Amino acid sequence: MMPAVIQDNLDYLLWGNLAGGEPGGLLLTLLLSLAAALLASLLGLALGIAQLMGGAALRRMLTAITAVLRAIPVLMLIFWCYFLLPLLFGVDIPGLLTVILALALIHSAYLGQAVLAGLTAVGRGQWHAGLALGFSRWQTLRWLILPQALRIMLPSFINQWVSLLKDSSLAYIVGVAEFTFVATQVNNREQVYPLEIFSAIAIGYLLLCGLLQLAGHLAERRWRRTA
Repeated sequence: MMPAVIQDNLDYLLWGNLAGGEPGGLLLTLLLSLAAALLASLLGLALGIAQLMGGAALRRMLTAITAVLRAIPVLMLIFWCYFLLPLLFGVDIPGLLTVILALALIHSAYLGQAVLAGLTAVGRGQWHAGLALGFSRWQTLRWLILPQALRIMLPSFINQWVSLLKDSSLAYIVGVAEFTFVATQVNNREQVYPLEIFSAIAIGYLLLCGLLQLAGHLAERRWRRTA
């Protein structure tokens, strides 16, 4: 049986003030995480490929950038993006955009290492086979190496996406009305139901993370059947 406080505030917890054109709650958490995950995946893929295919100077530079991003706490980078970007560019950047950028930068550093590891795990014989067929290095990467490496990378990508989804809760620090933010608002208004409210938040994140992991397992099983 759903607690009365959750029933009374369910719409607000799920999608915030969507009727007023301001999505929030669980819906905004999902949209925020999807945008950040997509950007992080593209950046991570580019980072891993550049480290594999680039020259020594480029690899050293990218290794240093990766090390710095992996050492910065997510919360600190969110603050930096939120307060420093307007100073640097002289424009008011929305909190939602800064959170997406911060999450994408941090998680792309981890995904870049997963991409590099996946590409490296494909045997050198595959590279030799592609070159022997007349492919260039980039064509060999595109048509032979990357499709095999993606299967190796998938578990690491799923783990990182789950971590990103949970890190999206830090967006409340800069006033983004995601799931944790609206739950805190409800709790402050009701004041006497913290257990029920934050238990509902835990269940919401559990469902999202569980669905993401399930999607990863289904994709992995499908790849195994077609291999």
